[in-house]
Amino acid sequence: MKKIVVWMLAVVWMLSCCMPSWALAEQDQPAYTLDRVVILSRHGIRSPMSGSGSMLADITPHSWFQWTSRPSELSLRGAVLETLMGQYFRLRLEKEGLMPENYRPEEGAVRFYANAKQRTQATARYFSAGLLPVGQVPIEMHADYDSMDPVFNPVLHFVTEDYTRDVLAQVSEAGGIRGLEGIHAGLKDAFSLLMEVTDMAQSEAYRDGKYGDLMSGEATLTLTEGKEPAMQGAIRTGTSVADALILQSYEETDPEKAAFGHAVSDGDLQLIHSIADTYTEMLFGAPLVAPNLANPLLREIRAELTAEGRRFSFLCGHDSNVCSVLASLGVEDYLLPDAVEQRTPIGVKLVMERWLRADGTAWYRAALVYQSPAQLRSMEQLTLENPPSEFPLRFEGVETNADGMMSEADFLGLFDRAIGTYEELLERYAPEAAEDAA
Repeated sequence: MKKIVVWMLAVVWMLSCCMPSWALAEQDQPAYTLDRVVILSRHGIRSPMSGSGSMLADITPHSWFQWTSRPSELSLRGAVLETLMGQYFRLRLEKEGLMPENYRPEEGAVRFYANAKQRTQATARYFSAGLLPVGQVPIEMHADYDSMDPVFNPVLHFVTEDYTRDVLAQVSEAGGIRGLEGIHAGLKDAFSLLMEVTDMAQSEAYRDGKYGDLMSGEATLTLTEGKEPAMQGAIRTGTSVADALILQSYEETDPEKAAFGHAVSDGDLQLIHSIADTYTEMLFGAPLVAPNLANPLLREIRAELTAEGRRFSFLCGHDSNVCSVLASLGVEDYLLPDAVEQRTPIGVKLVMERWLRADGTAWYRAALVYQSPAQLRSMEQLTLENPPSEFPLRFEGVETNADGMMSEADFLGLFDRAIGTYEELLERYAPEAAEDAA
């Protein structure tokens, strides 16, 4: 028996020695080769949307962090963090062979396109500096500076009475029989904690009732053609304050000072930010609303996924863009781990990767990539050994193979379906507009 085993081993060894070099190399080849990457990014850390003399200044007796940028603009920390993220992707894409070291892109191989706001243009600029330190790439801007580019502007392209009625009914479903009031009631603990941390009850403006009672305020949703969905009431006020508080928690090095002298955990901040998460989902994530808002951006991304000669695309917008695109594509529900903002964290990247298998077929993987709260605060170097968080996404009605990949037909079909949904909604609710568009 021993002789037979030794003989068989010898045969295997001789066959391997005689095997052509190309065959051996083929055995060492990875199962997939990265062919293209398309990223839809939210801008990085910015200052709050309003400055001194605003509601934020009035609604708490405390002074806010002294920001390094004007209201709504990318902060210095945001700039550093985006550069670090770009450097991480450089290491990652070099490792996968999509880009050589010190890549200087050939014409048309790389595209950067951002909304015309300072925070989005600057985010794209700093990310590109990290990704391509010796490559000169323009940051496209297709609207007047500081205005909203129609591709990134999450406005309603049509509104009718029937459409408004059905949207309100759909959004209200989340609150059960109490509708929007029920949604607000579900945030009771979050509102209570927000008021406690900011000491709202001690502010003169709050005592005067200038901004209403967050614990019992009503919410109203308004839809107007050519404008973003709008919500009035406590949830809007709470979202503005929660947003500023979370951003302050990233910027201020003293965590207790960041919480106005209170001891809070990331779990507490997560609860507070659930107000903003709910607000964003209500305005931009409803199935009837998302395709209406995201249609131009969906078409732009769909074109980038198949653009001839393209290796890498970076589109930079806002949380409303990421939310409405994912909702339009039918993403399965998720809550991000190791994140205060569990839906669309600051600086989050929706990363769509096209991989080629040895048999010539193309497969896609989609994930959200974002820096953890600790990485945001410490501005630590991101490397392949210390990467940002990455959360794989799944989509309704789309199966993945054993490697977690979606077929190209299925993934591109998500975009075709979402674009088709917009056209169906237009036909159903605004047939005259549909005829004009045709």
